[in-house]
Amino acid sequence: MSEYQEKTELPELSEKSVDPNPIKQFGEWFAAAVSAGLKLPNAMTLATATPDGEPAARVVLLKDFDASGFVFYTNYDSRKGRELAANPRAALCFYWPELDRQVRISGSVTMTTHEESESYFHTRPLDSQFGAWVSSQSSVIQSREMLEEKMRELMREYAGGEVPLPPYWGGYRLAPEVIEFWQNRLSRLHDRLRYTRQPGGDWLIERLSP
Repeated sequence: MSEYQEKTELPELSEKSVDPNPIKQFGEWFAAAVSAGLKLPNAMTLATATPDGEPAARVVLLKDFDASGFVFYTNYDSRKGRELAANPRAALCFYWPELDRQVRISGSVTMTTHEESESYFHTRPLDSQFGAWVSSQSSVIQSREMLEEKMRELMREYAGGEVPLPPYWGGYRLAPEVIEFWQNRLSRLHDRLRYTRQPGGDWLIERLSP
């Protein structure tokens, strides 16, 4: 039997204790994941779909969040970029097994501003900036050697200078409409609280059956 199965006490998730604002509640849980020393606590599954409903999911990294939404960065010409251009709705899922917690988020997606993307781009390690130029993400390539040669060429070209933001690279912001917090409990009787944004901007909190 695993340590996960042997647990006898697990924290509860109560309507009385959660913050009425799901962004603040997420902030508390995210801070706990960071404080616990989890590897990549900002890793999240991003699910997109084509207009005719073909789904795709992959793991990306959360780079910022506030009342306006959850931000991640990528190549706009990648599969997820093309799908978001055609169907600008998506879902996110965080899973922190060490804390027995999961958060699911869904809503509409828009691009961040050019200024936001550029500002973040220049905080990235230099090799990651070069990598954004080298990679035509999701496209078929001949070999890894081709990528490495392109990387060397760019490093020579921009040696000692600032690497510009690629025109096809930047951020997306998912504006949440529904956020669900899941807390593992004994006997699979988990706690699930769902926040749904109301027309006036307030949030309705409902308990879901596990």
